[in-house]
Amino acid sequence: MLNSSNNIGKKNIFVKVLTAIILFVSVLSCVGLISYSENVSSGLADNIIRLHVLANSDSPEDQQLKRDVRDVVINFMKDKLKNVKDVETTKRIIEENSEAIKQVALSEIRRQNKDYDVTVMFGKYPFPTKVYGDISLPTGNYQALRVVIGNGEGQNWWCVLFPPLCFVDATHGTVPDSVKDDLKEVLSEEEYYLITAQDEGDDIEIEIKFKIVEMFQKSKIKIASAMNKIFQ
Repeated sequence: MLNSSNNIGKKNIFVKVLTAIILFVSVLSCVGLISYSENVSSGLADNIIRLHVLANSDSPEDQQLKRDVRDVVINFMKDKLKNVKDVETTKRIIEENSEAIKQVALSEIRRQNKDYDVTVMFGKYPFPTKVYGDISLPTGNYQALRVVIGNGEGQNWWCVLFPPLCFVDATHGTVPDSVKDDLKEVLSEEEYYLITAQDEGDDIEIEIKFKIVEMFQKSKIKIASAMNKIFQ
């Protein structure tokens, strides 16, 4: 009887120890995945600048106006960013031309007999996963030039100003090698491979890594949004 009690006690201790080890390994794994997600997301956010245009509303007229404003802003920035090869110079040019960008947008709005105001901002903003040809950017907070038309309550449009994906045609499924070379210059090997290998279909490891970044950054953005609503 005593031996039976001892055996039961040993089994309970073994189960508790095993459970503790499993929990410890799980926590370490989770911490590692979060760290990986944050490192990749930070690298992309620090070296990519996006353009974000928000329409006044979802009416067909306002959505067309958004696209027209997008076009004039892109044409203006294409000239300003010609031959620019680094993110800091891009940021400086954007900040120096924020008022000019506003005036370009306002001019197009006035041309169409609308009286909407325009707000131009530069900062970090949340973006969902987006595919540009054969480049995929995971969900995360990215640096962006944000152009808000009127109330900014309509569907938005975005592209990448640096490296210059806004200025190339990716509708046929591929981004030019020149733009990919620019990406290689500003991203780590891991970051570059993560965003350019999604369409290959046979690299399960990189697909899993992409999903990890996407999952953790989505959760982070949702939590931040909930906290902002609570403390507004």
